[in-house]
Amino acid sequence: MKHVVTNEWLLAHLSEANLIIADTRFALGQPEAGRLAYEEGHIPGAVYLDLEKDLSAPIEAHGGRHPLPAVDVLAERLGRAGITNNSRVVVYDDQGGAMASRLWWVLQYLGHDEVYVLERGFSAWKQAGNPVDAEPKASASGVFVPNPRKHWLVSMEEVRAKLGAAGTVLIDSREAPRYRGESESIDKAAGHIPGAINKFWKDLLDEQGQIKSAAEIAKNFADVPRDQEIIVYCGSGVTATPNVLGLSEAGFEQVRLYAGSWSDWISYAENPIARGEE
Repeated sequence: MKHVVTNEWLLAHLSEANLIIADTRFALGQPEAGRLAYEEGHIPGAVYLDLEKDLSAPIEAHGGRHPLPAVDVLAERLGRAGITNNSRVVVYDDQGGAMASRLWWVLQYLGHDEVYVLERGFSAWKQAGNPVDAEPKASASGVFVPNPRKHWLVSMEEVRAKLGAAGTVLIDSREAPRYRGESESIDKAAGHIPGAINKFWKDLLDEQGQIKSAAEIAKNFADVPRDQEIIVYCGSGVTATPNVLGLSEAGFEQVRLYAGSWSDWISYAENPIARGEE
């Protein structure tokens, strides 16, 4: 696979000088849980990057629940974690790849291709008998120079302008009841962006919680045209990123992220809301 590495691969490359392992475990509603889990035990040499403190900007009136920081801010935070343009980065979480994919997407967006998600996360790594360490990573700040792929990112205004337009597919990555507007426990309004189809991000995982093969992922998106622009969103721009990764694995090339996602969309009172199936 292009963007996923196995436990065996990581174990064989742990001693590489340019390898950076990033722990991104995070639990929504329990903002300290990920760091505490990291302090209790992590893959040897891993640094910790926090979804809200490192990979998100402060919440404002617009931008959603996990706003994407400015490029220079992201570059500074990555460098502080020891990630440079020469690093090979492997990211893991314990949330099925949701948090790890956010960092994967950030690095890809900033022009860094050498970044991979660990296949099944920390618990599977530990259960397999692989080494675990409780020592914090020694500070090794570096310099990360971004070269952003600006076309990967979509603004709310662009999404609104393309509603109903031919040549664009909107994918909502949330679970079906939230997409249909039947339930909403996180955001202030229920429903989805008009015209969006639903592809729950967890459908990328098999029964063991492992990311499916590229061929299996392609089946998930068999009804998505390959020759059209694809805009992916979720609740706050986090769990959309596994779908971006999956689409790339399956060979889709015109994939973009609406980073503000549903929580940004509904912050504009004039934006339309759809409910039910499309």
